[in-house]
Amino acid sequence: MPAEHIEATLRVTRADGATDPELSSLRRRLDQLADPGAGMLPGESLTPLPDLPRLAELPEPEDPRDLLDRVAVVKVNGGLGTSMGLTAPKSLLQVKPGNSFLDVLAAQVLGVRERHGTRLPLLLMNSRTTREPSLAALDAYPALAQQDSLPRDFLQGREPKLRADDQMPVQWPADPSLEWCPPGHGDLYTALAASGTLEALLDAGVRWLFASNADNLGAVVDARIPAWMAATHAPFVMEAVRGTAADRKGGHLALRDGQVVLRETAQVPKGDATFTDVDRWRYYNSNNLWIDLEALRALQVEQPGGPDLPLIVNRKTVDPRDPDSTPVLQLETAMGAAIGEIPGARALEVPRTRFAPVKTTDDLLVVRSDAYELTGDGRMEPTFTGPGPVVTLDREHYKQLPDLERHFPRGAPGLRSARSLRVDGPVTFGAGVQIEGDVHLTGPMTVPDGEVLS
Repeated sequence: MPAEHIEATLRVTRADGATDPELSSLRRRLDQLADPGAGMLPGESLTPLPDLPRLAELPEPEDPRDLLDRVAVVKVNGGLGTSMGLTAPKSLLQVKPGNSFLDVLAAQVLGVRERHGTRLPLLLMNSRTTREPSLAALDAYPALAQQDSLPRDFLQGREPKLRADDQMPVQWPADPSLEWCPPGHGDLYTALAASGTLEALLDAGVRWLFASNADNLGAVVDARIPAWMAATHAPFVMEAVRGTAADRKGGHLALRDGQVVLRETAQVPKGDATFTDVDRWRYYNSNNLWIDLEALRALQVEQPGGPDLPLIVNRKTVDPRDPDSTPVLQLETAMGAAIGEIPGARALEVPRTRFAPVKTTDDLLVVRSDAYELTGDGRMEPTFTGPGPVVTLDREHYKQLPDLERHFPRGAPGLRSARSLRVDGPVTFGAGVQIEGDVHLTGPMTVPDGEVLS
């Protein structure tokens, strides 16, 4: 990438109000863009991880309240759920009757506070578009505002989208807001420092930060993990799950030259078919991360832009709703990739109950079904045994939320006894439909009320 293009991008970003840590992080991504092989992780350069320590084997701390008083929770909440056709914060989407993601997250935090008598602050990492409606939704929980003057949120950064042809900042007069994009959730580390939130947390006596995606309803605070970090002096811990067929496109862990690394889809060279081998790689990133804030502050003295994370180039159009608009590059990083960049970082195997993300309408249908029950303290308890149901809905008819709800007007079918449900073509489900074992339906058709499919 020519130096004048780098400077032009930095100049536009500086004029938008970016701080020095944000500019330092952006410059690093722009430098990486100049190297087509930057961040690539071919399968032949990696080896599988040996067995990881398991959460189930960690002892319960003697005084969980003392530990939890030094923990804060951050939920990554910058997304609008555009992949499902949403224009509002994804976290406001209803996942169980009367309960959005944010309602469930609030119940989880308040449940831990009540159970252990601890303060446990909750912060959202918002974008400019999610901030106002998300905080308004949390106003329904006044107790969440009582957290020793700590903020309820902080903003992730933003940067220019780059034209794919010449890598200059794109211009889109029809809607200038579309000229900007977030730099991925790897911006967590930079945003904590740039917003002053890192220092505010440390000043308030917070030592460990538990960060996870707002759409992962299994990410509940567990005092055994900060206790383990304190005992082992681990500066960073990633919760990892054993891979299943549902994870074959997710980020997996591996060893490169003895160092644990995270490999995402965008880091796989063309023609490398090893990425989807869940039996070989075994461990997958849940994006539930625990961070020692003192270690993070020390690291950022040396690296003001935060950990040196691998670049992910996301190719889109400037208007994501218009496939004929200008092709652009969005430069992103993944927050879990810090496991390969922070000396002493570790991974911990956790049960899949701690990993219930909702990325697609497939996932949403499972969570809305009887495969999960929502407890009063916000825990999403699986009702199935084994790896759980895998739902595959064809993209043409079910990708957008309105399409999903049109085909399931009476709610999700029962899935607790299902291994898999695949639906191709338009199929409308009646009330009380039950799926057992492996079921494949091809529309057009209507499934009557109360039907049991097996």
